[in-house]
Amino acid sequence: MIHVIAIITAKPGQREAVLREFRANMPAVLAEDGCIEYGPAVDAEGLGNAQFGADSFVVVEKWASPEALAAHAAAPHMKAYGERTREMVAARAIHVLKPAA
Repeated sequence: MIHVIAIITAKPGQREAVLREFRANMPAVLAEDGCIEYGPAVDAEGLGNAQFGADSFVVVEKWASPEALAAHAAAPHMKAYGERTREMVAARAIHVLKPAA
């Protein structure tokens, strides 16, 4: 299994617009072979000792294999999502992890 933590930072005031596009794309991603989990999360105010901030959200993903993740990255709906959100996103940090032995 592969875990992905993607930190998406929208341009100021654009987070909700990016999240709308993200949510519209979710059914296609969840239908992909090897997708176990895929969803956005935002800061839980008042909890924890660090926050991502008002312009950011985190995508929590689980994939059955590196091959499934690679197919996801190359999927036409992901390319279209990237094109629709390109002007709204300031930065992306994609962390790909494996379970610790």
